[in-house]
Amino acid sequence: MIRALHRWPGLLALALVTILSLSGAALSVFPAAGRLAAPQAQTDLTVATLAERIRAVYPGVEQIRRSPSGRITAYWFDQGAPGAAVIDPATGQGVASADPNQTLRWLTNLHRSLFLGDGGRIAMAAGAAALLVLSLSGTALVARRAGGWRNWCAPLRGPRAGRLHVEIARIAVTGLFLSSATALWMTASTFDLLPDGGAIPAMPTEVSEGTGFAPGQMATLQQTPVAELRDLSFPYPGDATDVFALKTDRGTGYIDQGTGTLLAWAGLTGWQRVSETIYMLHTGQGAATLGLVLGLMALGVPLMGATGVMVWLAGRRGRPRIRGNQPAGRAGTIILVGSEGGSTWGFAATLHAALTEAGQSVHVGPMSGFAPERYTRAGRIILLAATYGDGAAPATAKGFLDRLNALDRAPDIPLAVLGFGDRGFPAYCAFAREVATTAQAQGWPELVPLDTIDRQSPQDFTRWGRALGEALGIPLELSHRPVLPKTDTLTLVSRRDYGAGVQAPTAILRFALPRVSLWQRLTGSGFARFQAGDLVGVVPEASAVPRLYSLASGRRDGFVEIVVKKHPGGLCSGQLAALEPGDTVTAFLRRNPGFRPGRGRAPLILIGAGTGIGPLAGLIRGNGSGRPVHLFFGMRDPGSDFLYGEEMPGWQTEGRLTRLVSAVSRGARPHYVQDALRGEATQVAELIRDGARVMVCGGRDMATGVAEALTGILAPTGLTPSALKAEGRYVEDVY
Repeated sequence: MIRALHRWPGLLALALVTILSLSGAALSVFPAAGRLAAPQAQTDLTVATLAERIRAVYPGVEQIRRSPSGRITAYWFDQGAPGAAVIDPATGQGVASADPNQTLRWLTNLHRSLFLGDGGRIAMAAGAAALLVLSLSGTALVARRAGGWRNWCAPLRGPRAGRLHVEIARIAVTGLFLSSATALWMTASTFDLLPDGGAIPAMPTEVSEGTGFAPGQMATLQQTPVAELRDLSFPYPGDATDVFALKTDRGTGYIDQGTGTLLAWAGLTGWQRVSETIYMLHTGQGAATLGLVLGLMALGVPLMGATGVMVWLAGRRGRPRIRGNQPAGRAGTIILVGSEGGSTWGFAATLHAALTEAGQSVHVGPMSGFAPERYTRAGRIILLAATYGDGAAPATAKGFLDRLNALDRAPDIPLAVLGFGDRGFPAYCAFAREVATTAQAQGWPELVPLDTIDRQSPQDFTRWGRALGEALGIPLELSHRPVLPKTDTLTLVSRRDYGAGVQAPTAILRFALPRVSLWQRLTGSGFARFQAGDLVGVVPEASAVPRLYSLASGRRDGFVEIVVKKHPGGLCSGQLAALEPGDTVTAFLRRNPGFRPGRGRAPLILIGAGTGIGPLAGLIRGNGSGRPVHLFFGMRDPGSDFLYGEEMPGWQTEGRLTRLVSAVSRGARPHYVQDALRGEATQVAELIRDGARVMVCGGRDMATGVAEALTGILAPTGLTPSALKAEGRYVEDVY
């Protein structure tokens, strides 16, 4: 519900809120510019002194105005001809034209009404209302994605467009809420939808009918600082019944022109003060710095609009379109999906179609939208949950466990949990298992026992579907075909072979960059933008299940490179190992934002073995800034599988690689990469204590051994690999 409330106002009102925000940002500059350009009065200058100075230069002065920026303007008649000027309060002389700024007037009319009068004002009010809805719903979505309000500032992961969208929102949402809410208040006031609430004193009926009392001698004007002045109107010449009218920040009053006596006064009401504060907050008049801050925040709107559209389009591409998806309140079966890369949504679509065909009413949504109070007709809830990293919630399940733990009692609706993962990882389906354990502890009734799907296996899914059908009392055959992302054709341009001497055939395969469309360049999709450590999915012949390989190159390198070890009976590795220059494969790109070197100059400790050197070599190649990089690399035999051994000396000479420590496991004294770390324990601990970032890539057993070695190395410092992971200073790409 919140996601839809955020998405559709944003898409429908994108052009309107963009005009509103850009014109508002431009207008925010004028109060500050006006304050800098206008001569400012001394703090002890009174209205009485100012009036005398101006009247001495312009005897026919009729009105003196002071704007919130401090600019003082005088209006007069001289021999029947009107005149006006910006005044220097120190002399009373005119120093600039009082004519309105035409650019300011044009922008104001655009911002308020699109040059369409009242109809335009209503349209812009609708834009402000859309912006308010976007601000409120966006705030809720940011909190949900971060895993709760307490994690508002937590680091984000995911595609760049989504992260940029949220980062801008975190900064700008307060200003956008303030600007949109005050805009709606001012529009309501313009159309007299709010009570006036003003207090204006009645014109005095009894005056002295005298004239000529000097303004400089009037006690009220002597007691009023220029800093509080808004407007001073002089009596009409020759009319002894007219009076001075004074408006200040404190109220409005009338002064007898013959005696200088204050005849009437009305202070500002609470309602007026609220209205004026709202005017100040919206326009920046009287608070130039605040206006500039709000203007800068408003510039985030077009950026969020562009990234929001990109996120929306990516979501439509990443999630299969589920036809006949029922609203949550009318569905008998609720399917909630926790996915990081999007593949789990394809299984949800298959399950939805099969259940719908069996006569069930089904709703599919993200686990992050878990709201049991809405499932009024549900007879069952099915959770399809992938796992991110070391057991964390995937992107579309953020906050699910927090909401589950916050319930007073578990829903009285039978639950089925199905985990998705890879048995090669230590944390296989860890998030799904945690969800099932938590639900069981809360007494949530079980529909079918927890089950898991290994490596997106259609066979595992079919087997689980039959068990689910038996529990529901309906025949259920789940025939799932993975929905692959849009693929490209990669052409091999060169290969280097290693490992024959140690019976571990390995190759560095370099492919030409595929051509990318203009849209891909603009959105960064496909192979238009990638970094070393991202993943390339290769679709082997006679299989619909892709294999993922870590990239050893970035877009700037001008090629796509991977390191592949041929596995006995390996369908994809065998196909890749047989490639010759000119041959092609079908592939797609998948971002891997969790495996990044991070910004800054903090040293990098890169640890890898075997083909795990691939992304690490790509990071070193791309280290043109000379950031300190310490590489620990494990191999079997330097004469056979020293991958990138030819490039290492050159990278060291160029300053891309600070230090190389190698470990050889085949020899008189087998030495592994974790042993190499222990041999350099003092320097490793010092580097990490000083802020170094650790990146590990390679097999699961190697990664486990590295974590154990670092645990011992860091023990005297009080640090642990787990603590470093929590800080984002220890990242792994393990297979």
